Formats: sequence, C-alpha cells, structure tokens
Amino acid sequence: MKGLEISKLFYEEFGAPMIKEQFPELESKIAVGLIGSGSECFGYDDRVSTDHDFDPGFLIFISDDIDEDMKFKLERAYAKLPRDYKGYSREIMSPVGGNRRGVKRVSDFLREKTGTSNGNLSISDWLSIPEESLAELTNGEIWRDDSKIISATRLRLSTFPEDIKLKKIAGELLMMAQSGQYNYERCVAHDEFGAAKLALYEFVKASMHVAFLLNEAYMPFYKWRFRALRDLSWPKSFKMKSELNLISGIEDDSFVEVKFEEKLEALLSATDEKIINNKVKGDIDLIARLFIERLKNDGLSERNETYLERHAYEVNNKIKNIDIRNMNILAAV
Repeated sequence: MKGLEISKLFYEEFGAPMIKEQFPELESKIAVGLIGSGSECFGYDDRVSTDHDFDPGFLIFISDDIDEDMKFKLERAYAKLPRDYKGYSREIMSPVGGNRRGVKRVSDFLREKTGTSNGNLSISDWLSIPEESLAELTNGEIWRDDSKIISATRLRLSTFPEDIKLKKIAGELLMMAQSGQYNYERCVAHDEFGAAKLALYEFVKASMHVAFLLNEAYMPFYKWRFRALRDLSWPKSFKMKSELNLISGIEDDSFVEVKFEEKLEALLSATDEKIINNKVKGDIDLIARLFIERLKNDGLSERNETYLERHAYEVNNKIKNIDIRNMNILAAV
C-alpha cells in the first residue's frame, strides 16, 4: 500500500476514535490529513521511500484560538497512539525531515509554506515563493475539516493567479529560447561542451516548468519533477519520424510515438559525441514547435515564428495587470 493510504487507515482505526473520545469539543474544529513534504504526500513513494522519514502517522491541524495547553494535550494523546502499524514504526523525525506528523497550527504550516500565516499573498509573494512549497501545501489529502480551517486556503492557493502564471510562462519561454535555441549551438561552436550541457539542462528545466504551468499544476521539488511530469495531461508524447530510419537514411514517412519526458531525459543524458550532432538541435526544435502549437491553441500567441523569444513577449503582453506586465520578463523565473 501507498503511504497515504496507510496513514489514512491508521487515522481511521486509531486517530479518529482518540479525537472523538478524548477531545469531542474539538472534533469539528480541527482538520486531519497528510500533506506537505515527503514522497508519500504526492503518491510517489515506493519501496525505497521507506528507508527514512516514512511512518503511518498523520497531521492534526489546529487554529490559533486553541490554546497551548490544549495543543499539548493533543500532542500527548497523539504520541500515545500505537507505535507500530502494518509493518511500519512511527519514529521521531530527523532534523532534516522536520516535524512531518503530529499536531500543527494552521498558521505555522502556512507560514512554513508561503511565508504568511493566513495564505493571503501579495504579487511579490506569488513571484518569490518557491513553487515546490505551494505543491507541498496543496498535495496529499485532508480527511476531515468541518470548519475548513485549511481546506479553504488549499483551494484558494491551488493554482497561480492568471497573470502570475502568464508571467512565469513568458519568462520560461525566453529561457528556453536563450538556452536551447541560441546558446546551446554557440557553446558547441566554441567547443565548450560543458557549457553546452548546462544550456541543455536550462532548456529542459524551463520546458518542464512551462509544461506544469500550462497544466495548471505546481512544479514539485526537483527529484520528483520527472515523476510528476508523467501525470500531466499534456504533453504525453510526440509524433515524429523514426530516428532509426533517419540515421539509416531510409525514406519512410511513417511516424512513431515518443514520450515527452523520455525526450527530455535524452537531452540531459547527451554525451559529448551526441552533443555535436544535429539530432540534439532537432529535438530542441521539436520541443519548441510542440509548445508553440499549444500556445497558439490556447490563444496565448498568434505568431508563426519558430523562435520562442517572440512568443515569450506575446504571452507577456496578455497580462492584464499593468504592474506585472511591465516587470522584467524574467521577474518570475
């Protein structure tokens, strides 16, 4: 079973009865679930994930009007729940992992993820908050929240405001153009293959970010990005001519399906020998054309150029808020 499922069963079997019996006056005032840091909160956990910061516990969220004495009693009651469940032990979290289970004030959790105690974000906040923090605020599951002490905020912050999203898309499109369509070839021409690899990395990173933004999804911490990419509804794959036929010089107009994340992985793993051939440049152009088609379909660009910089400024011009539109195009990158 996945960690999220195990934690929910543990809550239903032990946590819910404990709250009902010992804290009936709080039952409708608190929220319970599992969200935040950790692969299990995203549903990405596997056998390897259980080696650290993994246990069947859950989070009890309380509001600021619950005093410290009551919070302490909740913490003690939670600590007395069974230590072992379905082969897993509840352990004290490491300093690196932090306190991922137990009792938390909603205001503390929001401050940890957004820098504010209430989740009311300014334009500056939206532009500066690490996106993985917003992913950790809105992932996982809340199993009970009668008073909506955290669910309402999670819903409100579930996606970027439209103008912030467009600013981020514009900046990342410019980065795709700069790194992949321009500087990559120049680095190769200078025989700077290390720099060429860095250019490919920046192109892949920006491409992934635009894909998440167009899917109205937050991009998670870097080690989960490829895993999360596979869950996006777009783009799943390319239709392209067989690379084997192209290499062999075979004239064949048939197409094959190539997965988007596999194409990005191939760019990241390009060796020096592959970097200097035309295939890498062709893959960059293929990815750029895919994004341009999507931008045009979404009404974000009307241009026909294949160079992404032009489309970046088109997207920026779609921003309604004058202050955001007039910021440097890279302000949200």
